[in-house]
Amino acid sequence: MEIQRSLLNWYRRNARVFPWRVRDVDPYVVVVSEIMLQQTQAQRVTEALPRFLEQFPTVHALAQATNAQMIRQWKGMGYNSRALRLRDAARMIVLRHDGVVPSDVDALRELPGIGPYASASIATFAYNRRVPVLDVNVRRVYSRWMRRQHTTIDVESDNVLTQFAMNVIPARSASRWHHAVMDLGATICTARKPLCTSCPMADLCPSAHVLEHAQRAKRAEPMFRGEPQRLWRGRFVNALRDAPAGLPPSALVAAAGATRLANDEQAWFRALIDALVRDGVVERSGRRIRLAD
Repeated sequence: MEIQRSLLNWYRRNARVFPWRVRDVDPYVVVVSEIMLQQTQAQRVTEALPRFLEQFPTVHALAQATNAQMIRQWKGMGYNSRALRLRDAARMIVLRHDGVVPSDVDALRELPGIGPYASASIATFAYNRRVPVLDVNVRRVYSRWMRRQHTTIDVESDNVLTQFAMNVIPARSASRWHHAVMDLGATICTARKPLCTSCPMADLCPSAHVLEHAQRAKRAEPMFRGEPQRLWRGRFVNALRDAPAGLPPSALVAAAGATRLANDEQAWFRALIDALVRDGVVERSGRRIRLAD
């Protein structure tokens, strides 16, 4: 199939290098890297993964980690609840699968924090299983290949994309194929300004050259004092990493770099802390807030 030959030939010459892309990859490393890569840039994961594996070199070591150990080791990655779900998944792998990461998508879906995307990606990248992996880059690339897209945010439904994927994923190179599609989406078939003149698929793509000058609509996200709320959430967690005994609310606010909260901002702060408690990231201890054990 021409689409397979063109993309895989391009990937052979232009593949990005990452520590989780090796010939004989450890499925445990794939699990850790896939959870890290959720909502975190690949370059940051490249830096964090070796440090994490030094602290938790095996699934058995990870299964024994406490909440506080996980949050501290997750520093700089954001979305700290992912770390706790990763540890919980390691515990289930040890208890139910004798410490061996399952290769079956359905078995992977039963692990804490492993949803449809993660289960497919782990099965594909750890065991070369031929299943569709639909991340934001793959959805965008496939959509543009399928039919002409008129704006940079157009994307087909997952049902349609899954059917298309099963027609193009090579029988014996599922892992390499998905890495190639992801690299194409990250470097050439980008969200804002695709580089169609440099794309190896331009002659096969109905959207080629249509979107190069299109404008992409921006999606709003929750804000607080002019900054994304997720940044404040991360600042509070970072402040608690350096305070093992925890901090009173007012001291936590100050440690996160905020001035005293106004009366109408107190509800926002309580709601944010409540969310961190629900996620298992922090806990209340008397009048203090600290990382959860």
